[in-house]
Amino acid sequence: MKNEETLFLFAKAIKSLIKKQPLDKITVTDIVSTAGKTRQTFYRHFQDKYDLVNWYFEKLVLKEMNQGGSLQEALNLKFAFIEQEHTFFKEAFKSNDYNNLIHYDFCCIYDFYKNYIYKNTGKTLSSDIDFLLNMYCRGSVDMTVEWVLNDIPIKKEEIVSYLIEAIPDKLKEYMK
Repeated sequence: MKNEETLFLFAKAIKSLIKKQPLDKITVTDIVSTAGKTRQTFYRHFQDKYDLVNWYFEKLVLKEMNQGGSLQEALNLKFAFIEQEHTFFKEAFKSNDYNNLIHYDFCCIYDFYKNYIYKNTGKTLSSDIDFLLNMYCRGSVDMTVEWVLNDIPIKKEEIVSYLIEAIPDKLKEYMK
């Protein structure tokens, strides 16, 4: 079995376990037992269960986002995937672990925007623009978490529209 297939087996296992109990209560033993793999195999690929959740997020959500041409398309793809995997993300976002998905989502989305801006402008960010981007990404992640934890109270197209509208004007210039 290829490494990626093994990784997806672990992801499938944690997704099924999350439907029955909170992420913070799931053990690596539960994951490897459900996946039919060994602890050694798990730890060969992941530091802990949160690393597995973060890998799954990056593998699927960011892969989706990078297929979108415009910022709106990329965000629509991200939120469509989160909506599709709502149960998984709702539990993952509840975790307070040091390696939790909220922090990881911030790092990923911040890097996504930095790369997006660089691709559009060919320039690295000045400190003031970087500060705005950092602040915007933190707010964006908080609103994403709230959207998921409140059981998706508005359509994904609406949250995407709001997130795009919330981009500071000074930052918008870099995202055209």
